[in-house]
Amino acid sequence: MSHVFPSPEWAAAYQHAINNNPKYQEAGKEWTHGAVSMVVKADPSLGIDEDTALWLDIERGHCRECRLMPATEAADAPFIIVADYARWKTVIKRELDPIKGMMQNKLKLTKGHMPTMVKYVNSSRELVETTAMVDTKFRDE
Repeated sequence: MSHVFPSPEWAAAYQHAINNNPKYQEAGKEWTHGAVSMVVKADPSLGIDEDTALWLDIERGHCRECRLMPATEAADAPFIIVADYARWKTVIKRELDPIKGMMQNKLKLTKGHMPTMVKYVNSSRELVETTAMVDTKFRDE
């Protein structure tokens, strides 16, 4: 069953995929730095009426919570990454590495410590690889 990105159903499927990915569990086992909020900028033409965050609460290779919320509610996350829908789509399709995207300012780390993100590059890559396990339906396709 396809899940529209972003949606609560997509977030739930992503959490399930993360927690069933042994490669992520290994790569993320050292992460103890709190939640990451991935913000999709508003795009009313795609039905995204406000900046929307995918709250990803990860700890030591396990996803404790993954849910969709207004970006304003996700402001407490220690790490916030912001991009438009098209850019997130390239990340999910594994066309853009998230760390490289942040270094090139294609994804904007608006809160958090960039050297910490770089230190966990393998963990980030496995999170992206895990999106392939979610049957994703993009709003513009």
